[in-house]
Amino acid sequence: MIKPYIVGITGGSASGKTLFLKSLLGAFSQDEICLISQDNYYKPREQQPVDENGISNFDTPQSIDFQQYALDIASLGRGEPVQKEEYTFNNANVQARNLVFNPSPIIVVEGIFVFYFPEISQLLDLKVFIDAQEHIKLKRRIIRDKEERGYDLEDVLYRYEKHVAPTYAKYIKPFKQDADIIVPNNTNFNKSLEVLVAYLKGKVPKTTTQTITN
Repeated sequence: MIKPYIVGITGGSASGKTLFLKSLLGAFSQDEICLISQDNYYKPREQQPVDENGISNFDTPQSIDFQQYALDIASLGRGEPVQKEEYTFNNANVQARNLVFNPSPIIVVEGIFVFYFPEISQLLDLKVFIDAQEHIKLKRRIIRDKEERGYDLEDVLYRYEKHVAPTYAKYIKPFKQDADIIVPNNTNFNKSLEVLVAYLKGKVPKTTTQTITN
């Protein structure tokens, strides 16, 4: 196969990245696109930094094993498959799966710190920033963390004020200016998605016989 085209997608927590990614992936076949998410590179809970109240803070760059994440992205870029155990966000009701990421013409790299880490940022051919207003992100986070991670409202609000909002201001928003495409996602992202899909379709080879290039 030819050298994959690597797309980095970031944005604040609950900006709508997951739905955008699902829609993006749905526009391609499985052999055309591969998603490798930062979510599966969180360090174990005991290695997570804690705040002044002793609460684990999963919203810092120190929470991520970015060295391994960068190595795995680079491996995909060389046409090598990657295996990784799924991270279940400490949800005891979820059985972790063994994930296999196969090389494809388009590699999507997703996470709140993918622009921040130079080791990862320099691997990206295209940078996409998903943007949304703060009150909208907070509402989405409350719903998501309750349904998917079992957090109660008090916990969600504490983490948003003490962890999520400061992280966005320090580690995410400053890199918005580096984005090639900014997707406003307060209501929907349909037009932006259509433009991105059309562009990326042009990066998918017409033939199935491909060779890695340097």
